[in-house]
Amino acid sequence: MTEGVEVVLLDIEGTTTPIAFVHEVLFPYARTALGGFLDECWSARDVQSAVTLLAAEYAADSDVGATPPAWSVPPDIPSVDAYALWLMDRDRKSPGLKELQGLIWKRGYRAGDLRGELFPDVPPAFTRWRARGLRIAIYSSGSVLAQRLLFSTTPFGDLTSAIDAFFDTGVGAKVQRESYTRIAAALGARPDAILFVSDVLAELYAARDAGLRPALSVRPGNTPTADVGAIPVVRSFEELT
Repeated sequence: MTEGVEVVLLDIEGTTTPIAFVHEVLFPYARTALGGFLDECWSARDVQSAVTLLAAEYAADSDVGATPPAWSVPPDIPSVDAYALWLMDRDRKSPGLKELQGLIWKRGYRAGDLRGELFPDVPPAFTRWRARGLRIAIYSSGSVLAQRLLFSTTPFGDLTSAIDAFFDTGVGAKVQRESYTRIAAALGARPDAILFVSDVLAELYAARDAGLRPALSVRPGNTPTADVGAIPVVRSFEELT
């Protein structure tokens, strides 16, 4: 499956990392810590950068007739807290929310409350791929900060040195073909030399439309997929030899 591949591009949730870790550990942690974090860190530059993104997203939600909670101008802590929770309830791939969550998780990882979790076949696969001269990249809806934190705190050690590039939705949504075209350009690789592994068919279709080689990750806890068509299925990275 990897013949002719130069870059292995990986999703995180349901691909390198159990879905349960994201939904039962990371998301609840960010939700619980949100209010206190905003109270303590409101004036920090990176927090205000996330707030600026959220303000733009709030305006877009209002323009399309959504009914988010009240928002103050200028933004204040209660309105940001309420809107962030509203976005969490809808599992929105919000850039502002992802930045805010990443900052909260950063404190959690540094405090030892959080530790990155990976499927056990991931670290040896990284070693094999690097030995073959393959590059490894990550593309997740979580912020680049959140990605680095996860891979730097695993039970297998800090794996960030094995990863050549991290991409988040700053390059575009994961279900848009153009996002994968941008990633290929950023990597300086031909699209057909990139293998993209994800548990979401819509993402794999978009990657395939951009010329990448898709593979569906089927892991314990992932949502069953009825019809994958011609897309190869990967149940363990040991299959990607």
